[in-house]
Amino acid sequence: MPKLTEAESNNAIADRLPAMTPMGQPLDWAWLRGAPSEWGVRPKPSARGLTMSDIAIGTYGEVPEQAQRRSMAGRGSTVEGDAPDMGYILNKKSDVWSDNVRELYEEAVARQWSATRDIPWNELPELPSDIEHAVCQVFTTLAEIEMIAADLPAKWMWRMNHDYLEAKMFLCTQIMDEARHTEVFRKRALSNGGGLLYSRSSGESLLRSILEAKTYTQATALLHLLGEGFILDIFRMGELIAPSHVEKKIFRMAMQDEARHVAYGTMHLRYAVENDPDVAEEIHEALDHGELLLTTFGTNADFGSALAYLLGGGEEHIEDKGFPLQMEMQRHQFTSYLSRCERAGISRLERTKLPLDLLGIDVSKIRGTSATAA
Repeated sequence: MPKLTEAESNNAIADRLPAMTPMGQPLDWAWLRGAPSEWGVRPKPSARGLTMSDIAIGTYGEVPEQAQRRSMAGRGSTVEGDAPDMGYILNKKSDVWSDNVRELYEEAVARQWSATRDIPWNELPELPSDIEHAVCQVFTTLAEIEMIAADLPAKWMWRMNHDYLEAKMFLCTQIMDEARHTEVFRKRALSNGGGLLYSRSSGESLLRSILEAKTYTQATALLHLLGEGFILDIFRMGELIAPSHVEKKIFRMAMQDEARHVAYGTMHLRYAVENDPDVAEEIHEALDHGELLLTTFGTNADFGSALAYLLGGGEEHIEDKGFPLQMEMQRHQFTSYLSRCERAGISRLERTKLPLDLLGIDVSKIRGTSATAA
């Protein structure tokens, strides 16, 4: 007898199987007989293991520009016609996608850390009272503002079409990252005999504007491009801000997470503008408002003076070292932000509300920032 094909063999098995359960319910062996999926695909693990990029092969790796349905069925599966509508409103690839999102997801899951175990809390030195107060004020503010970067993705994720699950999966890691940042900042404020200090309305106004953005693209511009970008530069200054190796470790660990979030946001906006140029104006409108609020936040007396105090190493050098370093940090923050806008295809050089002249920012060094860097 000729050898049966795999499909013929499976059909023969299905024909011999019972049509009803012991409770009298009908059985369906369609999954055994074969569905119109791309059967036989065998992704090969890379050196790091089996990554999301490794399995993005064949039709499974084809991310549609416009989703055809609004169910939670996995991309590439066979979907019944009566699958319920989940009510997604972000149904275009340009609504949520970035070309680096798969790689960022893999990096995120590989570099998760613990605020409980990975920070040397037992090595925290006793600090002078004034320095400890400054540390507590900085971490009070950081603990307050970091959770918005978890709340915002959570607000929009359930509205994203499941065909773009890699973007949703990455945002899940961002939520975990930001919860951990809030945890570690709160722990530092409480761990050395200090406590939580002042919260001001300027910070709350900025956070509210991010959460109330009308579209996801506006929201990610305010959060990733503007807000998290500024915080990332603070983390990068951690070596100068931190009075001990414990705070330095906290800033280094948080910085690697924040860099991923900013990279996603920058490249998402670039993808969105390249594929739908009409969204550029709505991004500009959001940043017009966000920059004004951020400038107000930047003059926050508590956070700013505490940073300057730490940068100067205390009272003695706050004027000759602390404030100049703080001004340099702000100059770098604004320059980095404008450069990110250039990379995202949203040039703000002619429209920005930021006081560039006051900060001594040379616009010629920003113009023409490479569009290939993220």
